[in-house]
Amino acid sequence: MSHKAAKLGITGLVLALAFGGLLYTSLGESAEYYKHVDEVFATTDSAQAWYGKRLQLHGFVAPKSWVQRPGSLEYQFKVQSNGKIVQAYYTGILPDTFKEDSEVVLRGTLGPDGFHVTPDGVIAKCPSKYEAKSATATAPGL
Repeated sequence: MSHKAAKLGITGLVLALAFGGLLYTSLGESAEYYKHVDEVFATTDSAQAWYGKRLQLHGFVAPKSWVQRPGSLEYQFKVQSNGKIVQAYYTGILPDTFKEDSEVVLRGTLGPDGFHVTPDGVIAKCPSKYEAKSATATAPGL
């Protein structure tokens, strides 16, 4: 092995280790899992496996389930997906599109008492904004 090949090998190894270390430290703290409510609550054991981990939880606001604590910005509501339901707790201002049966993504952590949403961790989707227009409405000359 020549001297030049050894230098290239050592440089490549150092770069790979530096990149791996950077990737490990940057993803370790900020890693979040994206799961649907029914995936997390498939069984009681599967729910316990997610306790304390950072999650983005996807589901729909259960009808007649959200309540605001009087005189505060504290909310409790249920989020459901395919028959599985979780109680969620949030403190802050809810988005305008947050309503019953709306599709939501929550950021936070799961605990034995429910899902605790981080500040600004509620994203309410509005499907009507993204529905495709009918073919007749978009055809030229109509």
